[in-house]
Amino acid sequence: MKLTMMGRIAKASIFSLALGLGLTACSRDYTVAYVYATTAKANPGLIDAYGVDYQSGALVQLADSPIPAGRNPVAIVSATSSKTGNQYLFVLNHDDSTVGSYAVGTDGKLYAENTYNTTGSFPVAAAVDSTGSYLYVAYTYQNAYTTASPGPGGISIFPITYSTSGGSESVALGTASNVNIGNSPVGIIASKYNHFVYVVDAETPSGASPIGEILGFSENTSTGALTPLSGVNITSNLQTVTGLPTATGYTAGVTPSAIAENPLSTFVYVTDKVSNQLIGYIVQADGSLVAMVNGPFTTGQYPVAITIDPRGAYLYVANFNASTLSAYAINTATGTPTNSVGGSTAVGTNPVGVTIEPALGIYLFTANQTDGTVSGEQLSPNNGGLKSIQNTPFPASGLPTAIVSVVNGEHLTSTSVTTPTN
Repeated sequence: MKLTMMGRIAKASIFSLALGLGLTACSRDYTVAYVYATTAKANPGLIDAYGVDYQSGALVQLADSPIPAGRNPVAIVSATSSKTGNQYLFVLNHDDSTVGSYAVGTDGKLYAENTYNTTGSFPVAAAVDSTGSYLYVAYTYQNAYTTASPGPGGISIFPITYSTSGGSESVALGTASNVNIGNSPVGIIASKYNHFVYVVDAETPSGASPIGEILGFSENTSTGALTPLSGVNITSNLQTVTGLPTATGYTAGVTPSAIAENPLSTFVYVTDKVSNQLIGYIVQADGSLVAMVNGPFTTGQYPVAITIDPRGAYLYVANFNASTLSAYAINTATGTPTNSVGGSTAVGTNPVGVTIEPALGIYLFTANQTDGTVSGEQLSPNNGGLKSIQNTPFPASGLPTAIVSVVNGEHLTSTSVTTPTN
């Protein structure tokens, strides 16, 4: 059912009472979280929706799954209302150049709300800021460019508005503003702290070798506007000087494929899918990035996705060609990732996305493109090692492209990092 504002508050009160009585969340509700995977085989695409079993981590597909999306949905992110705690999803429909918004009901069911055009074409990645007030969407081409005549991309900045009517809340995106960036953006993150936004480009300078660049911005929390950090340079149009990229910032390998940040906003990580590497950076007070001196770090073949557990202790990389997950323990002082117990774990064929449910922070899921499945693993909070969840993999619609997980109601635990410690 769709969640009302009073229903959310009442559920939170009941959950608090259950904790006070020493009851576990599973004594009231065995579904600890929900997982959503976008798929692209159908035209338009679909969203598969699952409940996560509290005790085993097994996935149960929800009754209304799959849910319609736009053409070729390629990314999915969540947002939480600061007013009510209600949750929403935003799906990027690549071939439509749109963003679809969905409300998450108390039972995990998705309610389609609206669709919005991006300020450029072919969106590829999205992030919601720490306040849940702005959605940042990285897209491939500015309006002057096309697939036939390629050029640099940009970021659509959507204000997010939560409103109530008749006791029920809904979400809406306002008119988008725009920031130009470089060529071939592949990922974007918004810091939980410090209000920085980072986008990673796969630059292809004319007459020169490809190069990855991270572009950093400071966020105006009142307007959502982005200002390039010192040392970040973006040209207003195509770079005309042979061998130079359109945008420069912090070097990120040869062909970057994904970007992630730890929960304390102190470290940033980028995968390079051609070099089979994980590159780590230390975030400075002004938002600038300094590469970790002992990096880069080896991954499996063709890494394309990253996630970090809610405690900030472990990092996992999905390796597309190897069909594996690489597991790392993060040194909380230096950010250095070292191979965790087991090191590499087999999952379904060609994983393209990875998520860890944020309630218990122990169940990890990958979206596997070629075999059309979702793999489930249980991680050890003690050493980061993975073991398969019973009955994994779980069926999905054809060609999964991305995956995200959200908490069921108020299943909040100590996995959440709430304040920086350094």
